[in-house]
Amino acid sequence: MADFKEKNDEHDKKMANYELLAEELVESMKQRHIAELKEFQNKIEDKQIKPKLSKELLNLRKIQETLAKRKDYAEAHKMKLKADALEVFEMEKWQTIKQQELLQREAQFKHLKQQELSALQKKIQSDREKLKKERHLAIERLLQKYQNVKSELEAQQNLEKVRLEKLVQSGIFNNTKLFGKSNSKRR
Repeated sequence: MADFKEKNDEHDKKMANYELLAEELVESMKQRHIAELKEFQNKIEDKQIKPKLSKELLNLRKIQETLAKRKDYAEAHKMKLKADALEVFEMEKWQTIKQQELLQREAQFKHLKQQELSALQKKIQSDREKLKKERHLAIERLLQKYQNVKSELEAQQNLEKVRLEKLVQSGIFNNTKLFGKSNSKRR
């Protein structure tokens, strides 16, 4: 039974070490994902370009300049207000579209990282099951070994029993020395 306890303790230690390693791997991956997400967000923000102004807005600005050159300041001011309002509308629209794109790309990035983490967790679970199976097989082998030893001992014991019974039946014990003493000296 010492072998059994030893094997069991060995496996418990192996499982504990594996669980520690698995926990470290998962935590490491989570930290790496956080860093990669920040890097991804910074990269996207750096890549944001100025929006392209519409032809209508550019046309209004040109008209505004032309009116100002003609010294028609009242009409130039009206055009400026109209162009400013259109520019605000276009900028808000562009910002909304860019924000949606950014959120969509970030969601895709997070989804990929979640799949990566899920794959790692599945691998860990698979390895955990493999270790449990190895433990089960080791215990079965050990039990089979004990069964074989037990059967062998029982067979030897039965042979000794049969031999002893034959000796007793043949009366050899009555005429020979038993344990180094003869029957005649016992009387």
